[in-house]
Amino acid sequence: MRSVRGRVLVTLLVLAAVAAGGRQLLLSNSGNDRTITVGTTDDVTSLDPAGAYDAGSWALYSNVFQSLLTFEPGGSEPVPDAAESCSFSDGGLHTYSCKLRKDVTFAGGRAMTAADVKFSFDRIKKINSPVGPASLFSTLASVDAQGSTVIFHLSASDATFPFKVATGAGSIVDSTRYPADALRTGSDVDGSGPYTLSSYTKGRTAVLAPNERYRGALGIGRPVELRYYKNAGALESAWNAHRVEVAGRQLPPRFLAGLSASDPDRRVFEADGSETRNLYLDTRAGSPLHDPRVRRALAWLVDRDRLAATVYASTVETLYSLIPAGITGHSTSFFDAYPGPDPARAGRLLAEAGVSTPVRLTYGYARGSGAAAEEATELKRQLETGGLFQVTVKGYEWTDFQKRWAAGRLDAYAVGWVADYPDPDTFAAPLVGTGSTMNTGYRNSHVDELILATRQTADRSRVSDDFRALQADVAADVPLIPLWQRKEYVVSTEDVGGGQYLSDGNGMFRLWRLTWI
Repeated sequence: MRSVRGRVLVTLLVLAAVAAGGRQLLLSNSGNDRTITVGTTDDVTSLDPAGAYDAGSWALYSNVFQSLLTFEPGGSEPVPDAAESCSFSDGGLHTYSCKLRKDVTFAGGRAMTAADVKFSFDRIKKINSPVGPASLFSTLASVDAQGSTVIFHLSASDATFPFKVATGAGSIVDSTRYPADALRTGSDVDGSGPYTLSSYTKGRTAVLAPNERYRGALGIGRPVELRYYKNAGALESAWNAHRVEVAGRQLPPRFLAGLSASDPDRRVFEADGSETRNLYLDTRAGSPLHDPRVRRALAWLVDRDRLAATVYASTVETLYSLIPAGITGHSTSFFDAYPGPDPARAGRLLAEAGVSTPVRLTYGYARGSGAAAEEATELKRQLETGGLFQVTVKGYEWTDFQKRWAAGRLDAYAVGWVADYPDPDTFAAPLVGTGSTMNTGYRNSHVDELILATRQTADRSRVSDDFRALQADVAADVPLIPLWQRKEYVVSTEDVGGGQYLSDGNGMFRLWRLTWI
């Protein structure tokens, strides 16, 4: 998703951030309760946590729902939120237990119980929505509720399970208000997060009111109105017209490239992030890309430098691996295998595969998602170099786009991936494991074995070699082609503080950190 999480690596405006943070502490009780308007192009697929695995939905969940655990800004380890404490209760990483806080209530006033937590996890598995987060809990065998304690029984060792609990997939819902075996319809939300959802109009606004009943690791912020825009250009227009005080994902690349820390009347926060974008390829029998030699030919045609410089105005970094820079296990596997565009090599691979040229394929993307349309045009030009491929490009509304790739109806499709949690596992199992969220049909038993092996290691600094070996396999099989890694940008008016904490590439949208100065 989504998508996707947990690391601001380098904040370029350190002094400004510290100063803003200090002002926030001094003025947090100023009594100014005016609504802060925040603009984004991320869409919300579903208000039900069992039905969405995307960045826009999870950004909203992190404000209106509560998980047992959460991540602090820049943090790499989950900390208790609705839980008082959590830990593995066996040396084999098969049993994970959490004790609930005693003072947690849903926004309506009902006390949260361990049974609500069990219910929330059970229904995600039972509903198993094709665009939901059930795949994150592939190792979750069962959940028990004993008094105020929740016990998770895992089918295999999984050192990453606490990270998954801390994501939007771990959102706890009121078991008296949500059906056990179907997604909830309508626009009501019953959670226990720092905000309540006062009103919601799909594709337009989400009005959030501070939840005075909230108890946990986070804060209670100012009233916020999230405004959703169809594309980056519309968000830029809203910013220029002063219709929003804060603008995050995603402003146009050329607008971002023109930002400066010295700009008057606005605060600019830029940081390294871990969001990646890949070109996913359908590997199933019957697909024009079934033969790995055809997929390797595509890899020899992609020019990342040109893509980053022209379409993204150098606001993204070229990426040659599954795992982004700054994350344990990062490598340069695709650079090692395909160091630069080489149509001649691509042609030889297609000849070896015995396929007729041009190879015809469909390429899908989400309309309104950043510079996706311009990116599609540039990639079509690159992939058609030398007449080896003929690419039909089509954009889809986000929800339709998700359903199409989930149903295997696209030969190739570009999707941004926001890390679910600060661990390389989030770039492995969901993207290239058997039955992956990206649904490319890719299966590699060695890749699956490496994923399982890394989860048996509690010390995550010791998994680098296995993840590098995994990425070498992926570069050879090419179920996807890494394109770029995005920086994080947040722009706010000078009278709004806390923007430096809003987003750090881990899927959380910390609206409660925003304040008036």
